[in-house]
Amino acid sequence: MRYTITVLVQNHYGVLSKVSGLIARRGFNIESLAVGVTENPDISRMTIVVDCDENGVEQVEKQLNKLIPTIKVRVLKEGAYIARELTMVKVSCNAKQRAEMMNLADIMHARIIDVTATSLTLELTDTTARTETFISLLRPFGIKELVRTGISAIELGVNTTKK
Repeated sequence: MRYTITVLVQNHYGVLSKVSGLIARRGFNIESLAVGVTENPDISRMTIVVDCDENGVEQVEKQLNKLIPTIKVRVLKEGAYIARELTMVKVSCNAKQRAEMMNLADIMHARIIDVTATSLTLELTDTTARTETFISLLRPFGIKELVRTGISAIELGVNTTKK
């Protein structure tokens, strides 16, 4: 099962390596990892998606809490958070296909961020499921390059990950 874990850590060099190493040593694959500074420049927030069983995620949570730079760890409950990822896709596109691509971008709520005579670059911020749909719709045009950020997540309602 996939679990989304959010971790507040001290914003220091080497912390990402410690966290990813801890998870890898436990034999779990990180499916997604997004890291960025929070409203406090001394604190970074990591959103980690791992595929493991319930016992495994409990083990990861306990081990993360033992790390010195860790401030707070939360395993987000399914349906109790909002998750999005940013995707940028460069596709082959000639003048004849441009209108079709613009229509597709409009339907999927994507933005066109670069246009050349032979390509189009689109940006989409959405759920993983809609991102996969978007990518599958673009494949017939010929994907030249694809970049995905990984999932960022925040809890619904008034709950926060702050300590």
